[in-house]
Amino acid sequence: MIEQLAKNIVSLKKEFEKTYDGKSQMQEIIPVSTSESFSIKQQDLELLHQFATKNPIYYNSYESTIDNTKCIVYEGDINKYWLNSIQHDASNAPFSPTWIMSAYVTTLMTKNLGYSEVIDIGSGDGRIAFCAKVLDMEAYSVELDEQLVDLQKLLVTTLDFHPFCSNATTFDYASLNLNHPVFFIGGLAQMGGVALATGVIDKIQPHDFWKKTGWVFAGTHSQKYAPDPKNEAGWGTLIEENKLKKIQQISLPTVWTFHETDETPYIFAESL
Repeated sequence: MIEQLAKNIVSLKKEFEKTYDGKSQMQEIIPVSTSESFSIKQQDLELLHQFATKNPIYYNSYESTIDNTKCIVYEGDINKYWLNSIQHDASNAPFSPTWIMSAYVTTLMTKNLGYSEVIDIGSGDGRIAFCAKVLDMEAYSVELDEQLVDLQKLLVTTLDFHPFCSNATTFDYASLNLNHPVFFIGGLAQMGGVALATGVIDKIQPHDFWKKTGWVFAGTHSQKYAPDPKNEAGWGTLIEENKLKKIQQISLPTVWTFHETDETPYIFAESL
């Protein structure tokens, strides 16, 4: 069911790309109501719309019917947040978000896999942690950039996903009393993601919850980036070296793949 939902989102995105004639730096869509193709709880959809409506990244929205699905199109600009995020000496990955719908589907997958807590590393505006709370999971976001954390604090009025302004490679994860967590790593492997993931792994390996920990890595098949010799969309070497096991993969739209043929592959892995 989740795999089909992901395919339907990709299909809707491709139809949207064909007809979109706006000039916005970023754009994404969220269906207005539940349907056969998008069998998401209406309450969940309304919360996703609230997140977009309250988020200062988006400056315009309008209704559009795309491939027989009534949607709201959200247009935005992340330039000032992107520029601010790369100024930190400890920054490993600049801010560039996934789609809100994609964040929802990836967190839905982790819930289906049995994880109880989501830790969104390099969380940007906190959309992955927010979606985890929509799905009644416990959630925490760890973000280095103060401006992005301040943005997150504007968005926790509906659901509190516990934003922390911290370097993720030094954060005290034991203080969260984690039981069965999944860590989302923000950033492609080739754009600082490996360094970020490695720092987090080194930090949590000594703890008991390490053996019950899951991982979600955003990958890429783009020829702009050097391939990993172990594949897995750039994450194969890190997965092998840290004795992780790939358990699932789904492809979903992100801001950076709007004009790309291939979507972003999300690699789900677990500790052995």
